[in-house]
Amino acid sequence: MRAVLTWRDKAEQCVYDLAFKPDGTQLILAAGNRLLVYDTSDGTLLQPLKGHKDTVYCVAYAKDGKRFASGSADKSVIIWTSKLEGILKYTHNDSIQCVSYNPVTHQLASCSSSDFGLWSPEQKSVSKHKSSSKITCCSWTNDGQYLALGMFSGVISIRNRNGEEKVKIERPGGSLSPLWSICWSPSREEHNDILAVADWGQKLSFYQLSGKQVVGCQDGTISFYQLIFSTVHGLYKDRYAYRDSMTDVIVQHLITEQKVRIKCKELVKKIAIYKNRLAVQLPEKILIHELYSDDSLDMRYRMKEKIVRKFECNLLVVCADHIILCQEKRLQCLSFSGVKEREWQMESLIRYIKVIGGPPGREGLLVGLKNGQILKIFVDSLFAIVLLKQATAVRCLDMSASRNKLAVVDENDTCLVYDIHTKELLFQEPNANSVAWNTQCEDMLCFSGGGYLNIKASTFPVHQQKLQGFVVGYNGSRIFCLHAFSMSAVEVPQSAPMYQYLDRKMFREAYQIACLGVTDTDWRELAMEALEGLEFETAKKAFTRVQDLRYLELINSIEERKKRGETNNDLFLADVFSYQGKFHEAARLYKRSGHENLALDMYTDLRMFEYAKDFLGSGDPKETKMLITKQADWARNINEPKAAVEMYISAGEHGKAIEISGDHGWVDTLIDIARKLDKAEREPLLMCAHYFKKLDNPGYAAETYLKIGDLKSLVHLHVDTQRWDEAFALGEKHPEFKDDIYVPYAQWLAENDRFEEAQKAFHKAGRQGEAVRVLEQLTHNAVVESRFNDAAYYYWMLSMQCLDIAQDPAQKDVMLGKFHHFQHLAELYHGYHAIQRYTEEPFSFHLPETLFNISRFLLHSLTKDTPLGISKVNTLFTLAKQSKALGAYKLARHAYDKLQGLQTPARFQKSIELGSLTIRSKPFQDSEELVPLCYRCSTNNPLLNNLGNVCINCRQPFVFSASSYEVLHLVEFYLEEGITDEEAISLIDLEAPRHKRENKWQEIASNTSQTLRLDETLDSMGDDDPFTAKLSFEQGGLEFVPVVVNRSVLRSMSRRDVLIKRWPPPLRWQYFRSLLPDASITMCPSCFQSSDKGGLDVVFLVPTHCQATCPWKVSGPHQAWGC
Repeated sequence: MRAVLTWRDKAEQCVYDLAFKPDGTQLILAAGNRLLVYDTSDGTLLQPLKGHKDTVYCVAYAKDGKRFASGSADKSVIIWTSKLEGILKYTHNDSIQCVSYNPVTHQLASCSSSDFGLWSPEQKSVSKHKSSSKITCCSWTNDGQYLALGMFSGVISIRNRNGEEKVKIERPGGSLSPLWSICWSPSREEHNDILAVADWGQKLSFYQLSGKQVVGCQDGTISFYQLIFSTVHGLYKDRYAYRDSMTDVIVQHLITEQKVRIKCKELVKKIAIYKNRLAVQLPEKILIHELYSDDSLDMRYRMKEKIVRKFECNLLVVCADHIILCQEKRLQCLSFSGVKEREWQMESLIRYIKVIGGPPGREGLLVGLKNGQILKIFVDSLFAIVLLKQATAVRCLDMSASRNKLAVVDENDTCLVYDIHTKELLFQEPNANSVAWNTQCEDMLCFSGGGYLNIKASTFPVHQQKLQGFVVGYNGSRIFCLHAFSMSAVEVPQSAPMYQYLDRKMFREAYQIACLGVTDTDWRELAMEALEGLEFETAKKAFTRVQDLRYLELINSIEERKKRGETNNDLFLADVFSYQGKFHEAARLYKRSGHENLALDMYTDLRMFEYAKDFLGSGDPKETKMLITKQADWARNINEPKAAVEMYISAGEHGKAIEISGDHGWVDTLIDIARKLDKAEREPLLMCAHYFKKLDNPGYAAETYLKIGDLKSLVHLHVDTQRWDEAFALGEKHPEFKDDIYVPYAQWLAENDRFEEAQKAFHKAGRQGEAVRVLEQLTHNAVVESRFNDAAYYYWMLSMQCLDIAQDPAQKDVMLGKFHHFQHLAELYHGYHAIQRYTEEPFSFHLPETLFNISRFLLHSLTKDTPLGISKVNTLFTLAKQSKALGAYKLARHAYDKLQGLQTPARFQKSIELGSLTIRSKPFQDSEELVPLCYRCSTNNPLLNNLGNVCINCRQPFVFSASSYEVLHLVEFYLEEGITDEEAISLIDLEAPRHKRENKWQEIASNTSQTLRLDETLDSMGDDDPFTAKLSFEQGGLEFVPVVVNRSVLRSMSRRDVLIKRWPPPLRWQYFRSLLPDASITMCPSCFQSSDKGGLDVVFLVPTHCQATCPWKVSGPHQAWGC
């Protein structure tokens, strides 16, 4: 230990005492009548404290550093704070000799020549106690319970915290040996408090709290002794066992630094360790321990065997099943039960013995003798094998991992390495005191000596570094070193031997050394050297270690190429150089191997275009073009698109030039390129057109498409840009593009809510399915929105679409069923439109008779399911109101009764209740003027017909007027089999002259009734007329019998009496005959709806925007219904 001067200062007065602040930041000196406070870091005088009037003899700091006290010859004690402020002052009768703070509390002991005082913050006054002699020194125990006072008379007085004397120690010298200083031991681990006492007689004494003297030195001499014992230890690989505290054994794992203590409670004389065995020799026995498990990290030992017997030996070795005792020249092999199994007698003293492994019970021992002989002994064999003999005594030895080499340190501190098989001395090194082979590398060993560690690989020069101690083991990159009494593992980088192997291109050996422990930089250097040496296997392992995927991909590609039969090492090395950045060397190798193109690719990929041009010289124009293209690629990547476009055009790469120009929106450049290109260059022209279209220049795109004659793309252009007029004009010239035009047009119309036009466009394009779906959606929307007139129009259109589709034989039956269904719905919604307007709007444009007929028509038609949107309540309500107004009181009462059983809106309830009451005052009959007449059988039908809209007598279906919904005087007839529509028309058009009729009345009387009968006298032709034949015939059957006419009847008909519904195929035409020829009926030639002329006048009063003559035409939203 040595002292270094930090700072120095000169006080003007004598320094009687000093005290450090507990944290060491301040030093307080008692100098003269002042206290000097210094900063301990640099010696700066922080502040002189003036409070005493005479010399300050003593100073002391409290344990917590918050206060300190000073005592002076002026008989006063001052207590100061850590901020150097005085807070309390009290006095004694004599000068103050010493002060001391209790280490636990703030209790202060102050001692003078005649008394001592105890003060604490808890008490108001100072407790003073008389002393028989002058007090020279004082000290508190660690626990603060007792205070020791040293007297000038040589007496020691031990007091408690209250000042009461507990122990008085009278020393032999008495007043001849006044006390100079006393101090309690600061150790808290001691069970007894020890008091050190120094007197004027140069004597140091030690006392216990009881007053008993422990030790003392008469002449004042202090001697320090250190007890040194011989090292008792054992080592096997990474486990080191050594003696501690004479009676304990500590086993240390040198890798994990784990330790375990085994208490033997007796003197440990010898220790041996091997694998999972630990042998400890005690004075009267040998203990054998074993590990609990085979885990290499397990540190738990348990007792296996105990040999209760006293042995005398120089060395102790343990094996799996035996212990070996070395006694001078003799070796004894004992089992764990203490039975001696074998003994070997040597020629000379045994200097070294080591277990070198082997199967359990057959381990090998390496023995070195003083005469230089080295032997190998197997514990199951009586014969020792002489490995070699040298001239000098053996001091230390070790065998390599493969048992091929032997390293020996002799008494001359020389390390000698032999080949065991040939006994040849391979090399020797001086200044060695111990040696160890690397257990993981055959050709590497280390030896220590002269304060250095020496590492030798193969026959290379030794690498040295400083090391204190002895080498006892070498495992991988760790060297186990014993220095003094401790074993440590030193991590030694293996860079030096690795580079020695690399210098000789011994890559595999270098890799083995690197595996022992080198830096990442060393690994990378090994990888690069192996790669340049084309040692790909080693390079791959090294690059894997540093996780360099780039070079691993290179190695894999080279190995794949080698598998495919490539053997050109120059080419492989050129690839390596190019990866390493040695581009010129790589280019030379590429050229030498006949692959100039690879060198050119390398330069261009690296944007070294000038080097590429120099390398190329005046070469092939194709390669020059390729070089310009790559330079353009580079210009594009560095965000210089203008230059790139120019270079691409000069290189003939029009596609890339177009792509860049299009991406940047350079329309002018694209126009120049498109107009310069020949029409045969289709691909780049198509690219130009694409970008023209993308950049919203459809005119230039159309020009380009025309240039290459791509009419289909031109059609798509017009469609995408919604230039429909141009598209339609093109479609007229080229009908094959009809689907490409009208289908997108229909979709565009639908997206823009122009559904009717979209439906027609779909129909025109031949997309019947889409057309039907659009109409169905339009119809549904119209019904949901209560636009029933529009719904009727859409259902009529749907029916006509279905009729058009029915021309396909495969769909004929299904589509015809839908046609009749949609026609029926169209009629229902057309009629309900008037009902809805009457019930929802304040004013109605329809006559009461019309509303009456419509409501009856709807009720007769709604015998089964009610279509969506049609309300029976509204229909019955209208019928009730109009029936009551027109005199059909019976029907009105029936309607009101029906309404009573339905859930009606609140706005109708009051009217229905009132109507239900008032109708009771009316007669229970209907007006005869309202009763409908069947024009076929002249039967009056009831207003409420259970059969529906057919005659109750002849079952003939009624034909209603589309405007007034009156029953028209039309009777449908059918053609006789074999008569075609064309023949029927030609026969009707003949207009044969009519015969006059003579009407006669005949009265018939019976018992119960009187009947007036009209007899019509006809000529021979009249008897065959099926219409006149049925007038007086009461059919009354359950089945409807249609009117079938033959050719003669057709000839007798007048053209103005016949109305024909000329349905398109596959429907047959429908023929109707007016039975009142004088009353005119109008039929629309498109929708075939019929109306009497009077009704038309009423209808035409409403839609002033429609100029058609068909009442159904006003049903469509903006146009006639199918006309």
